[in-house]
Parts: sequence; structure tokens; C-alpha cells
Amino acid sequence: MSGLARRLAATAVLCGAAGYLAAAAVAQLSPQRVELVASKFHFSATEIRVRRGRPVTVALSSNDFVHGFALPDFNVRADGVPGKIVEFTFTPDRTGRFIFLCDNFCGEDHDRMSGFLIVSAD
Repeated sequence: MSGLARRLAATAVLCGAAGYLAAAAVAQLSPQRVELVASKFHFSATEIRVRRGRPVTVALSSNDFVHGFALPDFNVRADGVPGKIVEFTFTPDRTGRFIFLCDNFCGEDHDRMSGFLIVSAD
């Protein structure tokens, strides 16, 4: 194999590897989708696990009332409206365990309507 052929082959390998790494990086940053249903007096999930730095898209719906969804540590807030799906995206920038809750009073057991977002490093 000539010197030029070796350089072309090496360039092709490097370009292929770069393309693979770029595709992996894009796939890694695609949003994690979480479907969450609110109804008196609970959310369909009381624990949501995500990774730091990866966007999270929440698809929030409600069965019976305009429930709120608040995640104060990340300045996230939305209303779940019956018959509609409300989507919002945020990117957790730190690890830990963070409370989310309904912030629209929905009745006597409203104070039980909460859960945790658990953000891991990887």
C-alpha cells in the first residue's frame, strides 16, 4: 500500500469514528420522555429517574381537575388540564433528590400529591 493510500485509509477510519461519536453524542442528549398523569390525589409516578445534563420532556395530563406540577428546584411549573397533554422540557443541571408537587389545591388530600425527581450523574 502506498503512503497516499495509507493516509486515505487512516482518514476514512478517523472520519468514521468521528461520525460515530457525533451520532452517539446526539442520541445521548435526546430528551428523556416522561408521561405523567395527575388525578385526585396523586401523580401516576411518585419517582422519576433522570440523568444530569440530559433534557427531560414531561407530557403532563389530568383526569379530573386542573392540577399543577411544580418542580421548584429547577424553576419548572405547568398546569395539567383535563383532556389535554401539556409538554415541557427542562435539563437538570445537578444531581440529587428533588420534590415535585401539585400546587393547585385539589381537595382534602392535596398535601399528599407529590413525588421526587431523582437526578443521577450518569
